[in-house]
Order: sequence, then structure tokens, then C-alpha cells
Amino acid sequence: MHQQAIRACLAAAACAAAMLLPQQAAAQPGDYPNKPIRMIVGFPPGGPTDIVARVIGQALGEKLGQSIVVENRPGAGGNIASEAVAKAPADGYTLLYNTSSITIAPWVYARVGFDPLKDFAPVALTAEMPLVLMTNPKVSARTPKELVQLIKSQPGQFNYGSSGTGAIEHLTSAQFTSEFQLKATHVPYKGTAPALVDFLAGQTQFMMTTLNTALPYIRDGRLKALAVTSHSRTATLPDVPTLAEAMSTNFASTAWQGIVAPANTPPPVVEKLNGAINAVLKNPGVRKVLAEQGVDALGGSAAQYGAFIQSEYKRWEGVVKASGARVE
Repeated sequence: MHQQAIRACLAAAACAAAMLLPQQAAAQPGDYPNKPIRMIVGFPPGGPTDIVARVIGQALGEKLGQSIVVENRPGAGGNIASEAVAKAPADGYTLLYNTSSITIAPWVYARVGFDPLKDFAPVALTAEMPLVLMTNPKVSARTPKELVQLIKSQPGQFNYGSSGTGAIEHLTSAQFTSEFQLKATHVPYKGTAPALVDFLAGQTQFMMTTLNTALPYIRDGRLKALAVTSHSRTATLPDVPTLAEAMSTNFASTAWQGIVAPANTPPPVVEKLNGAINAVLKNPGVRKVLAEQGVDALGGSAAQYGAFIQSEYKRWEGVVKASGARVE
């Protein structure tokens, strides 16, 4: 019996050791990656963020030699996905394809389950796109100046929609109305799609949304593009001025995206991911696909992305407080 007990103990120890081996191997940065990587997106499949994430994820998987599995966890303006990644193992196998919402949400929501400055290891800034100031064709304004004059002549009669309170569309529109002292009513919707339905029907009169979302409606003439919110004109709509240019102001606000990992992810893993992402973003094929959607591929070091997140976190604090946006 004694020998049988020893053999049983040895067998159990061998099984335990075998189970530990893959985990130990996965934890070694030099072997990374040796299994598929999950990239979590906090927005629904087929949406503008998801589409870009999948383009980059496909190319990144090919570059790293492992599949990137995109997992959608929509809800609470991206907060559900952000919290899940903040609490995930810091081994490089769970990433967040984040948007600017990670720097906005802490100022808008009464509670978020993450700290954007402490709970993530910045990996790379991937892309940005301007928002487009648009009107319904029923609105007579053809330029931002005409729109401002029209709203001022009818205070309180104009509505603007967004995908929800505290969303970048809401806050950028609120920034616009505040800067030009306009009295207009914000109408929040549960997502961009329903906001666009009412906008197209004329229930709201103007709106700001991301270029890749707006393009189909602008191209078929259902909506009028008055200006873009980037620092310079976009090649996708070269005849549309920037808001700063049209209004002689410094106004600028872009929707940006990036990739972060849980805090304490080993630096060599972050460095390897950053190098692969930058290579992908320089790929002419990837850049072409993104450009067709009005998305500019970016890139840069992990440290640069960290500094950018900090600066955007501070900037959005002021915008949110001025707008009064709050979700309990």
C-alpha cells in the first residue's frame, strides 16, 4: 500500500507539473506569443470601432504568428470591456482595443471599474478620425457660420442628437455650442444608429459623429457635411473645411483609438506588441483599407501613448465639467 501511495503521489505531482508548464511558458516574454490573443472591444460587432479593430487585429495576428480573437463586450459606453481587461491577467494575452472613452468615462459616470492612468499598460495609439458637423438637408445652413447664425436667430429651437450622454459626439457638440454661445437641446440615444434615424427624419437638426460613420450618408446626399473637427482637412473629404478654419477658432476634437494591456504586463511583451502594431500600421494595404473609412493610421511608442492618454484625460475633465454630462 505504501508503494502504491507513493506512486499515486508522484503521478499527481507529475500532473500538476504538466499543468503548470504551459502557464510558465506563457509567462516567459521571450516565448510570447505562444497561443491566441484576445482583443476585447467595448462596442457592438459591425460598428465603427469593431471594424477598425478587426482590420488591425487580422494583420497583427499575421505579424505575430498567432490568431487575434476579437471579442465584443458592449455596454456602458465601453466601460464593461475596460473593466474586464483591467482585471485580466497581466500576461499579454488579453488586450483592450480602446477608444477615447477610457479618458472620458471616469468624468461622466458615477462609477467605473477602472482607472485609465493606473490600471492599464499603454501599448500603442492606433488610429484617429475627425468628427463631422452635419445638418439635415431641410436645414438651410450651408456653412458652420450660417448654422451658428441660424441657431442664434432661433434660440432653443434646435436639437442635436448623440449616441448617449457623455459620448464623444455629445461632448464635442456641447463644446461647439458652448464655444459659440448657442442655445440648443441635446437628445441622447442608445447608440449612434437610432440617433441617425431621427436625424435623417429631421427630428434633430444637427449632429456630430465620426467620419467613418457619417461617410455613407454624406456621399449619397442624405446629410450635409459642414466641417470636420480635426486640426487639418481630411483627404477623405478634401472640400470640407475644418471647423477651426471655417470659424477662425482653435476648435479641434478627434475620436482616437489604441491598444492597452492590463497594468504590470511585462515590458518586453509590451515592446513586442508595440513593434508589431507599428509595423501593421505602416502596411500600405492596412492604411488603404482604413483610409477608405476615413480613418488615419497612427502609431508611435508605448511611452508616447501613455503621455497622450494622460493629456486627453485632463482635457476631457474640463469639457465634461463644462457640459454638465453625468450618468449615475
